[in-house]
Amino acid sequence: MSALLIIIVIALVAYKIFTRKNKTLKTFKEGCIEMTEFKQAPGPVPLPVIGSLHLLGKRESPFQSFTDLAKKYGDIFSIKLGSSQCLVVNNLELIREVLNQNGKFFGGRPDFLRFHKLFAGDRNNSLALCDWSNLQLRRRNLARRHCGPKQHTDNFSRIGSVATFESIELLQTLKHITRNTESSINIKPLLMMSAMNMFSNYMCSVRFDSETDVEFKKIVDHFDEIFWEINQGYAVDFLPWLAPFYKKHMEKLSNWSQDIRSFILSRIVDQREINLDTEGPEKDFLDGLLRVLHDDPNVDRNTIIFMLEDFLGGHSSVGNLVMLCLAAVARDADVGKKIKAEIDGITKGKRAVTLSDKINLPYTEATILESLRYASSPIVPHVATEPAVIAGYGIEKGTVVFINNYELNTSEKYWDEPEKFDPNRFLERNKIRVRRNSLCDSGMESDSERSTPINKTSDTEKEVVNVRKNIPHFLPFSIGKRTCIGQTLVTTMSFVMFANIIQEFDIRAENIEDLKQRPACVALPKETFNLYLLPRKH
Repeated sequence: MSALLIIIVIALVAYKIFTRKNKTLKTFKEGCIEMTEFKQAPGPVPLPVIGSLHLLGKRESPFQSFTDLAKKYGDIFSIKLGSSQCLVVNNLELIREVLNQNGKFFGGRPDFLRFHKLFAGDRNNSLALCDWSNLQLRRRNLARRHCGPKQHTDNFSRIGSVATFESIELLQTLKHITRNTESSINIKPLLMMSAMNMFSNYMCSVRFDSETDVEFKKIVDHFDEIFWEINQGYAVDFLPWLAPFYKKHMEKLSNWSQDIRSFILSRIVDQREINLDTEGPEKDFLDGLLRVLHDDPNVDRNTIIFMLEDFLGGHSSVGNLVMLCLAAVARDADVGKKIKAEIDGITKGKRAVTLSDKINLPYTEATILESLRYASSPIVPHVATEPAVIAGYGIEKGTVVFINNYELNTSEKYWDEPEKFDPNRFLERNKIRVRRNSLCDSGMESDSERSTPINKTSDTEKEVVNVRKNIPHFLPFSIGKRTCIGQTLVTTMSFVMFANIIQEFDIRAENIEDLKQRPACVALPKETFNLYLLPRKH
């Protein structure tokens, strides 16, 4: 009885600690500490130790649970997850207030143990998972020219060339496989290897044999597992004392990352570093990284290696996104028919689809955007690096801020029939576009437009249909200073790969029921659904 009494007392004390409202926010102004009273955002009353973690287990994705809680507590609410004080932001205006107007206060990332394990014990080695710093700014500036190039630049053109070349290689593999079987196939590993070759070819002028290179296959699998891992949530993220129970899992993460790093060094970096030409024109992203390392003694070699690893890992986004697009076509035959008709009207089935065709394939592009919306990939949480105020509520330093992209992508407030997969929501009619920038330069279209009457001939009417100029509540790559710098690579390479597959194959599902459940994230498990690929006759 005495032991039970002690446990009850401890629980009550913990309950008081966890439910206490801290309404005092310290703000610093001109060297003086100014005490100001700000109320804390409303939210559920936490339980001892676990906080409100139990409330997130009711749905497949925690962001779905956040959306449910917002109906009770409002568009901004606080929630205690284990030992972490968190804030959830659920509408466009508040998201802009956090990431744009107050972005300098929210440049941190969560200090999850898993993130450290993936980057040699320090998540700050990663561009996506590090806290904002001068080093982070320098790394982004170094990468921008190659990983976020503007349209009409040589690097943008090279993305298109590489994407088309690797798509043709993929098609040859798929034709060979489908010629020898009438069964459905596990296409995802093939997409992932093709996407990895796109990235390694473009960034490092190196590609690998997807049929015979066993080590390459293993590394692509590791990257795919990590992409899934980063998009999941675990109790240990918020209850670090559970770490001993996750020992094997953490060891697995460390082993994956070590294998990847060894591969990049031995198969990509080492030989190039030995033969580095510092005089001629810059060959690619790796060339630029190694020249900086050669010229600047203040740059650490690990910084360069981790940067390359981070960006090469972006291929996982492409492979998973194309898989979702193929699932959409298999799920809805009408979507596939419209894409095929659009592509056939441009290529006549006589050549591969290229990046330059994108302007004339708006429905194909819209299908990719709708796949992003429909899956509603989560935005990596931010962390307050100093006290701040959002919507009149005090936010303490260290607060984890969840940007609820799921709400933006599924709410009837922002979309008509959000549960329906409909690429047409990204199109507008009776417009002619004067293209100046690509979709990817700013995350969404930044082209100018002008209205025009429907073009008429003697016996027909033509209607011009284009991707929308801007949908302000569609933020698949986030906004603010931490917006995804690799979005150009993801959207362009996904477009070329997806369009070429659809041009050559009719896509059918092995089991249509597998595809009817709405995905909770762009990341799909490594072992996912099979598809039938039926060669088309042109």
